Amino acid sequence: MSENLHKTKGIVLRTVKYGETSIIVLIFTEKFGIQSYLINGVRASTKKGAGKANHFQPSAILELVVYHNDLKHLNRVKEFKWSQLYHHIFNDVPKNAVSLFMVELLTKCLKQPEPNEDLFHFCEDAFIHLDECSLPVMANFSLYFALHLSSLLGFRIHDSYSAEKHFLDLQEGEFVAKEPDHSHFIEGRLAEHTSDLLKVMQPSELEEIKLNHETRRRLLSAYEIFFALHVQEFGTMKTLPVLREVLG
Repeated sequence: MSENLHKTKGIVLRTVKYGETSIIVLIFTEKFGIQSYLINGVRASTKKGAGKANHFQPSAILELVVYHNDLKHLNRVKEFKWSQLYHHIFNDVPKNAVSLFMVELLTKCLKQPEPNEDLFHFCEDAFIHLDECSLPVMANFSLYFALHLSSLLGFRIHDSYSAEKHFLDLQEGEFVAKEPDHSHFIEGRLAEHTSDLLKVMQPSELEEIKLNHETRRRLLSAYEIFFALHVQEFGTMKTLPVLREVLG
Protein backbone atom coordinates (compact mmCIF):
# COMPACT_ATOMS: atom_id res chain seq x y z
CA MET A 1 0.00 0.00 0.00
CA SER A 2 1.46 3.37 -1.00
CA GLU A 3 1.70 6.42 1.21
CA ASN A 4 -0.87 9.16 0.67
CA LEU A 5 -0.83 12.74 1.93
CA HIS A 6 -3.65 13.80 4.24
CA LYS A 7 -4.60 16.93 6.17
CA THR A 8 -5.66 16.33 9.76
CA LYS A 9 -5.71 18.06 13.12
CA GLY A 10 -3.83 16.42 15.97
CA ILE A 11 -3.32 16.69 19.73
CA VAL A 12 0.25 15.97 20.86
CA LEU A 13 0.45 13.34 23.60
CA ARG A 14 4.13 12.41 23.92
CA THR A 15 7.47 13.37 22.35
CA VAL A 16 10.69 11.34 22.43
CA LYS A 17 14.06 12.51 21.10
CA TYR A 18 15.39 10.52 18.16
CA GLY A 19 18.93 10.87 16.83
CA GLU A 20 20.63 14.26 16.83
CA THR A 21 17.85 16.48 15.53
CA SER A 22 14.65 14.43 15.19
CA ILE A 23 11.75 13.38 17.40
CA ILE A 24 9.13 10.64 17.45
CA VAL A 25 5.74 12.04 18.43
CA LEU A 26 2.59 10.26 19.60
CA ILE A 27 -0.39 12.25 18.32
CA PHE A 28 -4.14 11.75 18.67
CA THR A 29 -5.32 12.71 15.17
CA GLU A 30 -8.81 13.63 14.05
CA LYS A 31 -8.58 11.46 10.93
CA PHE A 32 -6.64 8.34 12.00
CA GLY A 33 -6.90 8.17 15.80
CA ILE A 34 -3.67 7.65 17.71
CA GLN A 35 -0.54 7.64 15.52
CA SER A 36 3.25 7.80 15.85
CA TYR A 37 5.21 10.12 13.57
CA LEU A 38 8.88 10.67 12.86
CA ILE A 39 9.68 14.37 12.45
CA ASN A 40 13.14 15.27 11.20
CA GLY A 41 15.20 18.36 11.91
CA VAL A 42 13.01 20.05 14.52
CA ARG A 43 15.74 19.99 17.18
CA ALA A 44 18.35 21.53 14.89
CA SER A 45 20.22 24.54 16.26
CA THR A 46 19.95 26.32 12.90
CA LYS A 47 17.45 29.14 12.31
CA LYS A 48 15.32 26.72 10.33
CA GLY A 49 15.01 24.33 13.27
CA ALA A 50 14.79 26.91 16.06
CA GLY A 51 11.43 27.01 17.81
CA LYS A 52 9.88 24.17 15.83
CA ALA A 53 10.21 21.67 18.67
CA ASN A 54 7.89 23.94 20.73
CA HIS A 55 5.01 22.76 18.55
CA PHE A 56 5.31 19.27 20.01
CA GLN A 57 4.67 19.95 23.69
CA PRO A 58 2.02 17.66 25.23
CA SER A 59 -1.53 19.01 24.64
CA ALA A 60 -0.52 21.17 21.65
CA ILE A 61 -3.22 21.22 18.95
CA LEU A 62 -1.73 21.24 15.45
CA GLU A 63 -2.77 21.39 11.81
CA LEU A 64 -0.84 18.59 10.09
CA VAL A 65 -0.11 17.33 6.61
CA VAL A 66 0.92 13.69 7.09
CA TYR A 67 1.95 10.70 5.03
CA HIS A 68 -0.27 7.78 5.95
CA ASN A 69 0.15 4.08 5.35
CA ASP A 70 -2.06 1.70 7.37
CA LEU A 71 0.67 -0.94 7.37
CA LYS A 72 3.27 1.32 9.00
CA HIS A 73 3.61 1.82 12.74
CA LEU A 74 5.64 4.99 12.17
CA ASN A 75 4.55 7.52 9.55
CA ARG A 76 5.97 10.95 8.70
CA VAL A 77 4.77 14.53 8.95
CA LYS A 78 5.27 16.76 5.90
CA GLU A 79 3.95 20.03 7.34
CA PHE A 80 2.76 21.31 10.71
CA LYS A 81 1.50 24.55 12.21
CA TRP A 82 -0.46 25.69 15.26
CA SER A 83 -4.19 25.06 15.10
CA GLN A 84 -4.68 26.69 18.50
CA LEU A 85 -2.31 29.13 20.20
CA TYR A 86 -2.69 28.68 23.96
CA HIS A 87 -2.34 31.69 26.24
CA HIS A 88 -1.91 29.84 29.55
CA ILE A 89 -1.54 26.04 29.35
CA PHE A 90 2.21 25.97 28.66
CA ASN A 91 3.25 28.58 31.25
CA ASP A 92 0.56 28.46 33.97
CA VAL A 93 1.61 25.75 36.45
CA PRO A 94 -1.88 24.64 37.62
CA LYS A 95 -3.36 24.61 34.09
CA ASN A 96 -0.32 22.76 32.80
CA ALA A 97 -0.76 20.13 35.55
CA VAL A 98 -4.41 19.63 34.56
CA SER A 99 -3.49 19.40 30.85
CA LEU A 100 -0.79 16.80 31.55
CA PHE A 101 -3.31 14.74 33.56
CA MET A 102 -5.70 14.90 30.57
CA VAL A 103 -2.89 13.90 28.17
CA GLU A 104 -1.84 10.94 30.34
CA LEU A 105 -5.44 9.75 30.69
CA LEU A 106 -5.88 9.89 26.90
CA THR A 107 -2.57 8.10 26.29
CA LYS A 108 -3.54 5.27 28.65
CA CYS A 109 -6.98 4.84 27.07
CA LEU A 110 -6.17 5.09 23.36
CA LYS A 111 -4.50 1.80 22.47
CA GLN A 112 -5.52 1.20 18.84
CA PRO A 113 -5.24 3.57 15.84
CA GLU A 114 -8.98 3.88 15.26
CA PRO A 115 -10.53 7.20 14.22
CA ASN A 116 -13.02 8.66 16.68
CA GLU A 117 -13.95 12.16 15.57
CA ASP A 118 -16.47 12.75 18.40
CA LEU A 119 -13.79 11.94 20.96
CA PHE A 120 -11.26 14.13 19.15
CA HIS A 121 -13.62 17.12 19.05
CA PHE A 122 -14.48 16.69 22.74
CA CYS A 123 -10.76 16.66 23.65
CA GLU A 124 -9.92 19.60 21.38
CA ASP A 125 -12.78 21.60 22.91
CA ALA A 126 -11.72 20.60 26.45
CA PHE A 127 -8.11 21.81 26.02
CA ILE A 128 -9.31 25.13 24.54
CA HIS A 129 -11.77 25.61 27.44
CA LEU A 130 -9.06 24.75 29.99
CA ASP A 131 -6.74 27.37 28.49
CA GLU A 132 -9.38 30.09 28.81
CA CYS A 133 -11.23 29.08 32.00
CA SER A 134 -11.41 30.74 35.42
CA LEU A 135 -9.73 29.38 38.56
CA PRO A 136 -12.93 27.78 40.03
CA VAL A 137 -13.61 26.02 36.71
CA MET A 138 -10.01 24.80 36.46
CA ALA A 139 -10.17 23.34 39.97
CA ASN A 140 -12.90 20.88 38.86
CA PHE A 141 -11.77 20.43 35.27
CA SER A 142 -9.87 17.15 35.65
CA LEU A 143 -12.94 15.54 37.29
CA TYR A 144 -15.21 16.74 34.49
CA PHE A 145 -12.81 15.56 31.79
CA ALA A 146 -12.38 12.08 33.28
CA LEU A 147 -16.12 11.45 33.65
CA HIS A 148 -17.05 12.69 30.18
CA LEU A 149 -14.09 10.96 28.53
CA SER A 150 -15.28 7.61 29.89
CA SER A 151 -18.71 8.06 28.30
CA LEU A 152 -17.09 8.65 24.89
CA LEU A 153 -14.95 5.55 25.38
CA GLY A 154 -18.02 3.40 26.01
CA PHE A 155 -18.07 2.85 29.77
CA ARG A 156 -20.06 5.78 31.12
CA ILE A 157 -21.40 6.08 34.64
CA HIS A 158 -25.20 6.15 34.36
CA ASP A 159 -26.50 9.07 36.40
CA SER A 160 -29.32 7.52 38.41
CA TYR A 161 -28.22 8.96 41.78
CA SER A 162 -30.95 9.50 44.38
CA ALA A 163 -31.32 9.56 48.17
CA GLU A 164 -32.01 5.81 47.93
CA LYS A 165 -29.28 5.03 45.38
CA HIS A 166 -26.40 6.74 47.16
CA PHE A 167 -23.65 4.17 46.49
CA LEU A 168 -21.66 4.50 43.25
CA ASP A 169 -20.47 1.06 42.15
CA LEU A 170 -17.28 1.84 40.19
CA GLN A 171 -17.12 -1.71 38.85
CA GLU A 172 -20.61 -1.56 37.31
CA GLY A 173 -20.62 2.18 36.59
CA GLU A 174 -23.96 2.82 38.26
CA PHE A 175 -25.58 4.15 41.42
CA VAL A 176 -27.10 1.44 43.61
CA ALA A 177 -29.16 1.26 46.80
CA LYS A 178 -27.07 -1.35 48.62
CA GLU A 179 -23.38 -1.34 49.46
CA PRO A 180 -21.60 -3.45 46.79
CA ASP A 181 -19.96 -6.70 47.91
CA HIS A 182 -16.53 -5.42 46.79
CA SER A 183 -14.41 -2.41 47.76
CA HIS A 184 -14.67 -0.43 44.50
CA PHE A 185 -17.35 2.08 45.41
CA ILE A 186 -17.91 5.56 46.81
CA GLU A 187 -20.96 6.72 48.76
CA GLY A 188 -22.84 9.68 50.18
CA ARG A 189 -21.51 13.12 49.29
CA LEU A 190 -18.82 11.74 46.95
CA ALA A 191 -21.49 9.89 44.97
CA GLU A 192 -23.70 13.00 44.96
CA HIS A 193 -20.84 15.22 43.70
CA THR A 194 -20.19 12.70 40.91
CA SER A 195 -23.86 12.97 39.90
CA ASP A 196 -23.51 16.78 39.84
CA LEU A 197 -20.39 16.54 37.65
CA LEU A 198 -22.12 14.14 35.25
CA LYS A 199 -24.84 16.76 34.69
CA VAL A 200 -22.32 19.39 33.55
CA MET A 201 -22.65 19.95 29.80
CA GLN A 202 -20.37 22.99 29.45
CA PRO A 203 -17.14 23.54 31.41
CA SER A 204 -18.32 27.00 32.56
CA GLU A 205 -20.95 25.22 34.70
CA LEU A 206 -18.15 23.74 36.84
CA GLU A 207 -17.97 27.06 38.68
CA GLU A 208 -21.24 26.16 40.41
CA ILE A 209 -19.84 22.95 41.93
CA LYS A 210 -18.15 23.82 45.23
CA LEU A 211 -15.64 21.17 46.33
CA ASN A 212 -12.78 21.33 48.81
CA HIS A 213 -9.29 19.97 48.20
CA GLU A 214 -9.86 16.72 50.13
CA THR A 215 -13.08 15.96 48.22
CA ARG A 216 -11.36 16.53 44.86
CA ARG A 217 -8.46 14.30 45.94
CA ARG A 218 -10.82 11.47 46.91
CA LEU A 219 -12.86 11.79 43.70
CA LEU A 220 -9.72 11.73 41.54
CA SER A 221 -8.57 8.56 43.33
CA ALA A 222 -12.01 6.96 42.77
CA TYR A 223 -12.03 7.88 39.07
CA GLU A 224 -8.53 6.45 38.66
CA ILE A 225 -9.88 3.15 40.06
CA PHE A 226 -12.90 3.41 37.73
CA PHE A 227 -10.61 3.71 34.68
CA ALA A 228 -8.33 0.92 35.89
CA LEU A 229 -11.37 -1.38 36.16
CA HIS A 230 -12.45 -0.65 32.58
CA VAL A 231 -9.23 -0.09 30.59
CA GLN A 232 -6.83 -3.00 30.15
CA GLU A 233 -3.32 -2.50 31.55
CA PHE A 234 -4.26 0.98 32.78
CA GLY A 235 -1.80 1.00 35.69
CA THR A 236 -1.50 4.11 37.88
CA MET A 237 -1.50 7.77 36.89
CA LYS A 238 1.91 9.44 37.24
CA THR A 239 0.42 12.93 36.96
CA LEU A 240 -2.05 12.51 39.84
CA PRO A 241 0.34 13.32 42.74
CA VAL A 242 1.41 16.54 40.98
CA LEU A 243 -2.20 17.46 40.22
CA ARG A 244 -3.26 16.89 43.84
CA GLU A 245 -0.39 19.10 45.03
CA VAL A 246 -1.12 21.89 42.57
CA LEU A 247 -4.88 21.93 43.18
CA GLY A 248 -4.29 22.04 46.93
